[in-house]
Order: sequence, then C-alpha cells, then structure tokens
Amino acid sequence: MSETLTSKLPEAAISGVSELINNDRLVIKVTKERKTKHGDYRPLPNGHHQITVNSNLNPYRFLITLIHEIAHFEAYRKYGHRIKPHGREWKFTFQHLMLPFLNPDVFPDEILPVLAGHFKNPKASSNTDVALALALRNYDPSNGNDLVQQLPEGATFQLYNGRTFKKGKKRVKRYECVEIKTGKLYLFNPNTEVRLIEK
Repeated sequence: MSETLTSKLPEAAISGVSELINNDRLVIKVTKERKTKHGDYRPLPNGHHQITVNSNLNPYRFLITLIHEIAHFEAYRKYGHRIKPHGREWKFTFQHLMLPFLNPDVFPDEILPVLAGHFKNPKASSNTDVALALALRNYDPSNGNDLVQQLPEGATFQLYNGRTFKKGKKRVKRYECVEIKTGKLYLFNPNTEVRLIEK
C-alpha cells in the first residue's frame, strides 16, 4: 500500500484496508479534488480495476469512500457486471466490508451511532445522508463555505461554478432554490456546500 494512501486513512484502519486491496488487478489512485464526487470505481479494458478517491477528504470520509468503491469491485467480482451499481448486492457487500471498521479505534464516538444508522441501508453517496454528512463535516478543515440547510430562507448563495441562487422553502428532503439569472427552480440537497452572498 502506498505512503500516500496510508497517510489519508485513520491509523487503526490501515492494516484492514491493506488486506482488502491486496489484489494484483486492483489499482488505487488518490486524485485531486472533484466537486461532483468523492471517488469512483471502474473496470479497465486490460482486465484490471481502478478506484480513485479525492485527496482532500478527511480520514473518516476517505475511509468510507474507499470502502464504498472497494465494495463495487467486490460486488462486480462476485455477482457480475449486470447488477445495479448501488443495488442490494453492492449494499450487502459494503455493509460486510465496513463492519470491521465500525469501532471506536477507527472512528470518533460521535460518528459511530450515525454510521450505524447509515449502514442499515447505505446510500449511493454519504452526502445524501444528512446526519452522516454533517457529522463527517466536523472533521473537515474550514473552507469558509456554508451548507444550504444552514442558510436562512431568502438568502442568496453561489455555487463553486459561479451560478447564483436564492434559497426557498424545504420540500420533503430538498430545498427549492431559484437560479437568479434564469429564474429556473432547482432542488438542492441540504448538504450542498455553497458560499453565502447575502442573507
């Protein structure tokens, strides 16, 4: 296992992860930040498999993302390529692989109960689990951004790509936000990171 990968993980998780990735056909790459995803998995034309994980993630989010992607690899090997990407086979595999890491040697006490809830039915992205995303965000370095759910109704905010929106009411899980330039309505995940322009 590379020093770069080792340096990104909680120390108590290193040996367990090393065992999981001990496969000649599995390539793990730590990449620069991507705004739209934390990591990904894909089979390569040469028969190898590649996992990438963003370098800017805190150790706990990095570990969860890495195991998430390893679960894709293992589910692909066991069940074949016809399964749904985040279907029951992947969920079962993710739960099974993550279980040895769900202990206080690896994760802080305040994250463990939230993780236990999450892994009853893991989601395609940890960001769609509002409670988990908030718990993990406490371990991120401050970047000056806010979450959509933290802004008051009517606040104007900007996305990383420069598009500007006004926050509206909450639906069941997401917030209605109107793009200033076009007047179009969009639904935002509560944990979307944005930059507040005006309250």
